Amino acid sequence: MRVLVVENYEEMSREAASLFQIRIEEKPGLVLGLATGSTPIGTYKELINRYQVGKIRFQQASVFNLDEYCGLDKNHEQSYARFMEENFFRSIDVDRKNTFIPNGNAKDRQAECERYDTLIRERGGIDLQLLGIGENGHIGFNEPNDLLSAGTHQVELEQGTIEANSRFFVTREEVPKSALTMGMGTILKAKEIVLLASGAKKADAIQGLLSGKISTKNPASFLQLHPRVTVIIDREIADAIKLKQDVA
Repeated sequence: MRVLVVENYEEMSREAASLFQIRIEEKPGLVLGLATGSTPIGTYKELINRYQVGKIRFQQASVFNLDEYCGLDKNHEQSYARFMEENFFRSIDVDRKNTFIPNGNAKDRQAECERYDTLIRERGGIDLQLLGIGENGHIGFNEPNDLLSAGTHQVELEQGTIEANSRFFVTREEVPKSALTMGMGTILKAKEIVLLASGAKKADAIQGLLSGKISTKNPASFLQLHPRVTVIIDREIADAIKLKQDVA
């Protein structure tokens, strides 16, 4: 695992975008795993800027999103399908036929989860997976628990996650209580993983990720088992966990 310490959110976003650019140049038909939330927005903006000046193209790439809320129509302003459209897809040349997001409104959600994992396998697996991290160590919507699911599955969201997401909704009651998410096995099968984190509130989760110990109470800690992970954190986190320099 490589840990890269940068000064701030903007530099984190640029570093992540540069890695994505390199990988797409190496393999234009890259299969990308992408995340939502506030953390990757800067990376998407940087990739859009590079696309607009002709430095990167996405025509041959495929995209699989980590997760989607249950019970929200894909056009709902807070759905992750809408998030990806507004923050990334509509500003690049990705073929919409090659963008995939779990259907949180599927009547048979178990079948939908199985379908999603099958689609990923049929595309040859995810080449490069982008992750954020929750304050409790969750990645995707894999919440701390006694047991973690390997494949894509439906999960009930923790109260802390619901509260964190409530800032995006008019009332707390509107926040979805469950979601479909890639499981830990699906994530760990990605050929390469990039995890981004900024702000001191993520320090405890990053400390657990780098602790050398693996626990279902910090799902991100399982990334220590993966052979090719880059963690990009800002100086605020590094100072909080007393990490003075990059770690290879």
